Amino acid sequence: MSDAYEREQQNNALLNSLSSKVSALRSVTIDIHDHARDQDTLDNSNEVFSSFSTNLKGSASRLTRMARQGDTVAVLKVAGIVIAAGIAIYIVLGWIF
Repeated sequence: MSDAYEREQQNNALLNSLSSKVSALRSVTIDIHDHARDQDTLDNSNEVFSSFSTNLKGSASRLTRMARQGDTVAVLKVAGIVIAAGIAIYIVLGWIF
């Protein structure tokens, strides 16, 4: 009878050990999935910033061409808009933070 009891105890210990290993594996699998999803988000962000960078370079080159052509009124208008937008962002961020 005691031999059967010992085997039952060993089985319970092995079952608990196996259960903890399965839980750890499940946790690792979920972490891998979360990291893969985060990586996809990072890839999308990189694409957005790359596109933004390209658009910004194009705008800067057009602004440079406009300035070289001597259209000072247009350059002053753009500079005024940029300054006004910067002040507006500063005020909004001041309210938030």
